[in-house]
Amino acid sequence: MAGMTDTMGESAMIKHIVMWKLEGETPEAHRQACLFLKERFEGLAGLIPGLLKIEVGVDFSRIDYACDVVLYSEFESQEALDAYASHPEHLRVKGELGNSRIARHQVDYRLS
Repeated sequence: MAGMTDTMGESAMIKHIVMWKLEGETPEAHRQACLFLKERFEGLAGLIPGLLKIEVGVDFSRIDYACDVVLYSEFESQEALDAYASHPEHLRVKGELGNSRIARHQVDYRLS
């Protein structure tokens, strides 16, 4: 597998997880914002080189401290994740989100 190597010289897959808290003036507007984000990011599947997997889930727990939407993705390498960050399709989706985000949290980690 192409990509970044760990200390043992082996290639390493990158996992990229993002969680959002979204705005919504009404419960229906909030639900629509969550579904919009899910649809847009899932639409990136197959468009970005090195993006191996992408899943987007909408929280149903209704716990007050929970995020609303989570994105789980796998990249073949650090270079692929870096390319995703500046890919025109990814930037388009980010732009479509506008001011709907209250908060965003991210974790990237390497599997070796």
